Amino acid sequence: MEIIYGTTNPNKIKEMSLLLKPFNISILSLKDINFTSEIEENGTTFSENSLIKAKSILSFCKLNNLNYPILTDDAGISIKALNGRPGVKTARYAGDHAPQEIVLKKILQELSGVDDREATFTCSLTFIINDEIIQVEGKNLGTIAYDYKTLGGFTFSPIFIPDGYQEPMINLKNVETHRTKAVLKLIEELKKRKVI
Repeated sequence: MEIIYGTTNPNKIKEMSLLLKPFNISILSLKDINFTSEIEENGTTFSENSLIKAKSILSFCKLNNLNYPILTDDAGISIKALNGRPGVKTARYAGDHAPQEIVLKKILQELSGVDDREATFTCSLTFIINDEIIQVEGKNLGTIAYDYKTLGGFTFSPIFIPDGYQEPMINLKNVETHRTKAVLKLIEELKKRKVI
């Protein structure tokens, strides 16, 4: 099955392609279908933003006679001591397209002197097939480290320590990410509906 994945981010496309390949699902990106519109993500939850993206892409597909299932996501980190921030503003928390190091320094500065460093990585997926909407969510619970040693991976992976581990996510090879957990839930829903 070929689906449209609502992103132009090459790292997300690569990760999602690897997750879906065992289920014979391949991906077309927004670039592949010439979708260039800016989508205003004005939802108050990850789930709402994922649905906004999916519906916008669905409208484009209908206008252009494209008939593919659509997969979108919205993901981010919510930190308890910051009243759930950055939350749905994760991608723009330190300004649009801010470098990873700037974002991490901003969070660590805001948590300076704070002992409760509980945080949750969340990924909400929306899948639309034949106008049916399926939504699932994956979460990783953990804490925010006091510093970071290396950069790379998800924006917050150098400072996010998943529950049950002593190291930040960036140093862990076999930990299921929030996106992986969401995809596995989606696959179960697709199997229930005999889509795959």
